[in-house]
Amino acid sequence: MREVPGSNPGAPTISFPPHPDGPKKYSMTHILLTNDDGYNAPGLCALAEALQDFAKVSIVAPSREQSGAAQSLTLRQPIVCNKIKEGHWAIDGTPADCVIVALHKLLEERPDMVISGINSGANLGENIYYSGTVGAAREAAIHHIPAVAISLCSKKPAAKFDGAARVARSAAELILKEGLPEQVLLSINVPDPWSGGVKFTRQSKKITRNQLIEGKDPRGRTYFWLSEQRIDKNVEPDTDYAAIFAEAVSITPLHLDPTHTKSLNHLSHWAKPLQASFKG
Repeated sequence: MREVPGSNPGAPTISFPPHPDGPKKYSMTHILLTNDDGYNAPGLCALAEALQDFAKVSIVAPSREQSGAAQSLTLRQPIVCNKIKEGHWAIDGTPADCVIVALHKLLEERPDMVISGINSGANLGENIYYSGTVGAAREAAIHHIPAVAISLCSKKPAAKFDGAARVARSAAELILKEGLPEQVLLSINVPDPWSGGVKFTRQSKKITRNQLIEGKDPRGRTYFWLSEQRIDKNVEPDTDYAAIFAEAVSITPLHLDPTHTKSLNHLSHWAKPLQASFKG
């Protein structure tokens, strides 16, 4: 089978459904899809299929997995762009790179929305900061485009993305009808199994513990495998983790401005002594 240039060796190419109207004949909504699992990821294919009769779908995704890339950019090497077919590109770069290149170079028109996903695995709590899936959606929001990051809370090899794709489709319809607040993006997590419930949630505090497994390579060099251990206690009831544990979809509105206004006001009196310390 053909592989996307630069993709993981041996990874099969997934056939994305063609739009029934064919290329460059759209008069409907235009949605840009991206992810951090790579162009060949089954979650991306399921998302495209769920949207094909609803919107013009363009795909600009990393050529290989970029999990944990957050909103990082490629600055020390060129960003190679591989056109797969009309409206589809695989980028040798990060998820945020994909959004930037798509908006500034690849797309002939500005998309009405960007959806990042469907990620294989949850993006809850502190993992929002590390997630390439969320990073791509945040990059879109910076460009004033409504954005959604969607994840399936499952790492099963044969995980089914159909339910998460339906959630993404429904969310897209609502957003295009009613809009999102300025500088707000949505992080959606779909449990597996899913009871059918939906909850709007806060981002949870950290309930995981970092783990480093140490080893030695054949040359005697020390290496570490980074993983995390989940601790299922002290979970606040209105948070993303609590919703997923209750088998409900979690939708967390995230704001681009992380300034803590209360602290800004509380600490402002530090300015004078700090300034005075430099006068001598």
